[in-house]
Amino acid sequence: MLDLDPPLPQAITQWFSERGWSPRRHQLEMVDVARQGRHALLVASTGAGKTLAGFLPSLAELIETPVHDGLHTLYVSPLKALAHDIQRNLTMPVEEMGLDIRVEARSGDTPSDRKKRQREKPPQILLTTPESLSLLLSYPESATLFASLKRVIVDEVHAFATGKRGDLLALSLARLRTLAPDAQRVALSATVADPDGYRAWLAPHGDLDSVALVEGEAGADPDLDIMLPEGRVPWSGHSGHYAIPQVLEEITRNRTTIVFCNTRFLAEFIFQRLWELNEDALPIGLHHGSLSVEARRKVEGAMARGELRALVATASLDLGVDWGDVDCVIQMGAPKGSSRLLQRIGRANHRLDEPSKAVLVPGNRFEYLEAQAAYDAVDAGQRDGEGFRPGGLDVLAQHVMAVACAGPFHEEALRDEVRSALPYSGYDDDAFARVLSFVENGGYALRAYDKFKRLRRDKDGVWHLAHPRFAAQHRLNAGTIVDVPMLEVRFKNGRKLGKVEEMFAAQLSPGDTFFFAGMSLEVEQIKDLDLIVRASKNAAQIPSYMGARMPLTTHLADRVRGLLTDRTGWVRFPDDVREWLEMQDWRSTLPEPGQLLVETFPHRQRHYMVCYPFEGWNAHQSLGMLITRRMEDKGLQPLGFVANDYALAVYGLQPIRDPGALFSADILTDEFIQWVESSYLLKRAFREVAVISGLVERQHPGKRKTGKQVTFSTDLIFDVLAKYEPDHVLMQAAWADARAKMTDVGRLGDLLDRAQETILHIDLDRVTPMAVPVLTMIGRESVAQGAADDALLLEAETLAATAMRGDVPE
Repeated sequence: MLDLDPPLPQAITQWFSERGWSPRRHQLEMVDVARQGRHALLVASTGAGKTLAGFLPSLAELIETPVHDGLHTLYVSPLKALAHDIQRNLTMPVEEMGLDIRVEARSGDTPSDRKKRQREKPPQILLTTPESLSLLLSYPESATLFASLKRVIVDEVHAFATGKRGDLLALSLARLRTLAPDAQRVALSATVADPDGYRAWLAPHGDLDSVALVEGEAGADPDLDIMLPEGRVPWSGHSGHYAIPQVLEEITRNRTTIVFCNTRFLAEFIFQRLWELNEDALPIGLHHGSLSVEARRKVEGAMARGELRALVATASLDLGVDWGDVDCVIQMGAPKGSSRLLQRIGRANHRLDEPSKAVLVPGNRFEYLEAQAAYDAVDAGQRDGEGFRPGGLDVLAQHVMAVACAGPFHEEALRDEVRSALPYSGYDDDAFARVLSFVENGGYALRAYDKFKRLRRDKDGVWHLAHPRFAAQHRLNAGTIVDVPMLEVRFKNGRKLGKVEEMFAAQLSPGDTFFFAGMSLEVEQIKDLDLIVRASKNAAQIPSYMGARMPLTTHLADRVRGLLTDRTGWVRFPDDVREWLEMQDWRSTLPEPGQLLVETFPHRQRHYMVCYPFEGWNAHQSLGMLITRRMEDKGLQPLGFVANDYALAVYGLQPIRDPGALFSADILTDEFIQWVESSYLLKRAFREVAVISGLVERQHPGKRKTGKQVTFSTDLIFDVLAKYEPDHVLMQAAWADARAKMTDVGRLGDLLDRAQETILHIDLDRVTPMAVPVLTMIGRESVAQGAADDALLLEAETLAATAMRGDVPE
């Protein structure tokens, strides 16, 4: 036990004592670090009292030196629901200690009269989100509001620091440092893979020495199990629906279970399948981001009261609304990352000294290996996560506008302030000047339009808002989360076939074919939010609509590759998985770590090339687009491709004799640029950065624009800039997003670099066992693969019979 000098106030020690508790070592260490005047990153397991540890220094200070007027502590959460949950959990101890401390939440759901009152008479502790904090900083009274600030607590920092929401928060922290220079920064997380990276993100000017790393005590090891079907591990599919009877049995055995799914569609599907078999009418709920706020709150309330036996959920509950009665977590399908799995496991049993129970349900044989890799990573205490990248220029433009709304500013002072935030520390004077010029008048090609003239500079060089109406406009439209519209798939005559996410449509160009609604369709054009098609007699070239996908982390992919070649470790695998790998090893080979295995073989009058990069669906999808284009140029008559997280299969009418030529690195400078520019990818990326930067409004007072109106506006501006100012700052930002988010070009580049040195081509006479899972996806409309899973199983078994036979092919 750490001895504090001075000790904790009596009100706090008495509160602990009355409950038979003692402060944990890391909780006391957080108080000690705060008294030293240092920032802190706390990495502690769920159930270790992490949130209380973050607030404990503030409670101690507010007891020792009461503050009746002014904001003392700002808590920033990635989720509105989490802020409200913390308010409940924090208000109870404050009331039980008898403290005169007001704790309030502020988010987009907070009534406007309360928001106004909070700016004028703030509580001592305010709970908010990155977006609401940025809006607070846009008001002229922000300088007065934050002058008394002593501490900023960033919860679940791993969940958003590496993305655009993290960029926005980093800029807000830099602004707060100007307004309250002595305010301490605290970040909390249960799953940080790179503590120094997050310390640098948290620190002003990246000064690691100013941020203490506080690590919580190790909790009990999780009780983790991989659920195997009563028959065999499936060859294909990813829903894990075959295990629904066993999942229901697990729910019956436990008091409360959370069933996690990786997509909203899959959550809906699993929920329905559970209810079909739920003869005992166990109360089972559903929770995901597409449900209304009211529906989510209703389910959360039922969970908090212990009224549900199970809750089927998506990433909407990854960061948890903490319910202590959850005693089991089930992960449907592969977890895609060890940190994500740890985060989800942590939703069970919020007690540090008791193991959290979790069950993994792999959807196919590759997913079994991924589940085993995640199991091993959790067992070894290894975490993974996204890396940091340069901050978004569109987010910087939004922040500059927020600062201008708050009052006049000097360019040099704001530039230095912005550079103190890690994501923007590498931008030079010219980059900042270009962003400022864009905010001022839209840039060279748009400066003639009055609607883009948002800033003016006076004779002393001080920047001002051009007109007060721009402040109201900014506050209505600010934020980094842009709704993803659905595109209507229809024929030219108006007949509608259904909707696909724009992310899928963005990758299509006129002439591309894809499978949808049971038909092979050819793209004619993308017009506003309509994907106009015609029936095609040709085989679908582009894989079916795949929905939102979580990326397979590089760390977990490396572990899966290691499992493939660790032949002595196969003994712990189920018989059918071990036989699958043994037959693959005999018929072809298994790729060594770092090696790119490429197999070619004929099958049913087509020629196939299957490679195994293990770089995730997004990178494989992009590579498939590029390779089929190159095959077309080489006269190889490609028919299409299909990808999963582990493999890419390309098929056509001509055999591929030299795969190395298709994987050359120049594909990223030639075909890649042509593909992005000819597809809808760049326009889609531009729409998002145009909205985030404030160039295009999402809504006017009393009226919100439709997705079609926003798209129409941004497409017009895109066409102007592409013609007259292709190096515009937003075109630069759109290209950055298209490379990183839409095509995963970083992993794609690593893959191609590796291919130059390690490609291993094996030409075969038939399909191989490892190719079966990806080949069964061809021609399937892969949403949740619910009813389609049965057909997939039949097709997979036919392919597998060919792959697993030891005789000569037919």
